[in-house]
Amino acid sequence: MAVVLEELIRSIEVWLGLVKKQKPPVNPKLDPVLLVPGIAGTVLHAVGEDGKEERVWVRILGADHEFRTKLWSRFDPSTGQTSSLDEKTRIFVPEDRYGLSAIDNLDPDVIIGCDAVCYYHDMIEQMLMWGFEEGKTLFGFGYDFRQSNRLEETMNKFLMKLESAYTASGGRKVRIISHSMGGVLVKCFMSLHSDVFKKYVDTWIAIAAPFQGAPGYITTSLLNGMSFVDGWEQNFFISKWSMHQLVWEYDFSFSTNPPVLQVWREKNDSSGNLSASLDSHEPVSAISVMKEALCDNTVSLHYGSQESPISDLRQILTAEPNYIYLDGDGTVPMESSKADGLDALARVGVPADHRGIVCDRHVFRILKHWLKAGEPDPFYNPLNDYVILPVIPENDPETVTAAAAAAMREDWEIVSFDESDRYCSDSAQQPVLVAASPSLMWRPEFLFTRKAMGSVSWRSGQQALPPASDAFIDCCHV
Repeated sequence: MAVVLEELIRSIEVWLGLVKKQKPPVNPKLDPVLLVPGIAGTVLHAVGEDGKEERVWVRILGADHEFRTKLWSRFDPSTGQTSSLDEKTRIFVPEDRYGLSAIDNLDPDVIIGCDAVCYYHDMIEQMLMWGFEEGKTLFGFGYDFRQSNRLEETMNKFLMKLESAYTASGGRKVRIISHSMGGVLVKCFMSLHSDVFKKYVDTWIAIAAPFQGAPGYITTSLLNGMSFVDGWEQNFFISKWSMHQLVWEYDFSFSTNPPVLQVWREKNDSSGNLSASLDSHEPVSAISVMKEALCDNTVSLHYGSQESPISDLRQILTAEPNYIYLDGDGTVPMESSKADGLDALARVGVPADHRGIVCDRHVFRILKHWLKAGEPDPFYNPLNDYVILPVIPENDPETVTAAAAAAMREDWEIVSFDESDRYCSDSAQQPVLVAASPSLMWRPEFLFTRKAMGSVSWRSGQQALPPASDAFIDCCHV
């Protein structure tokens, strides 16, 4: 409570301008870093015909009304763009603080930092402590996440951001850090503009990127949206911002023809010649098409329970799902996050959830090494991502007391492996502790179950490959 009160007082003082935040020393030798957020991780502003500008994502007061009137949109197949239903409204991303304000605190009106809206805030603060400088060596790329990741307009803006970071830093190559769907956007750019990517980018660190998608996330958002928070806090945020809001209601009666799902199917005639046939399906028959298309989807969602069963399927729209997890971070499967199709320098597993990994202190240690920032960390081994736990020198690491082992377990999870080299959590097995007197080492890359993953995954001189999928921390050099 005392810590929260102290943070509140400090935040109010800074907000009122009573005190100024101390600026850490700047290290001009650092390479520039570009932060790329995931879906819904960018502040969006709307401007009308009168020129009045207002923030529509994220906000608390009037959030639902502003979202419905400003952000509701439709996809235009002729242009490939998603445009607002209100043709008088234009959506854009603010570029304050060289793009960082759009991905820092998604709702600046919140005085006390809240995990639900403080996206890259902790990482930005940490990087400033390491000596990065906004506009010189630290930049952000916010984008309209309603649009396709391959949209030409988005790709051109990303190119301009790389060029500006490259120029502002005096011609040094950029290091990219992406989270979630931001990794898909970077992969699209790398595939479409490999020469430009090779020219401007040195390293790409992809944190929990869904290179092969996040099917559980899509399924639940189609049914009942996706929110930042659970429980009572949902009252303060939009809980149904996904595309399912544009799907017709169950009791809606069509005045003209009902909607039709049309699919061009490949067929063989009696002579074995291939031809195309347009199959049309009304809403009821379209269900069979969706079932066939998702027949290989192994992700399942569990709604309701034995204690509180669902009596009417329409209740699913307002229900909270219980997930049956694959290995991963709760949103992106592990196999998806690792399927970047590149020769990554490192793939590191971190015990964190999909959003929390961006604020994870262990992730900061990983970034500090690959960015070559700050003072060297003597307790970090990047080759195997060992975290070395220092002990008293005169104590033999093989005779660590039970009390010391218990204290260590409070900070680090110890995972063991069986004889077949398959990792398990059986406490009867020998724990994975490697003695290196006078220290102990922990191997977090073995922690896969429900862990967020990422990788540093692109190296200079490599050819851009077609998009794949990932859920690790991938680190790649370009």
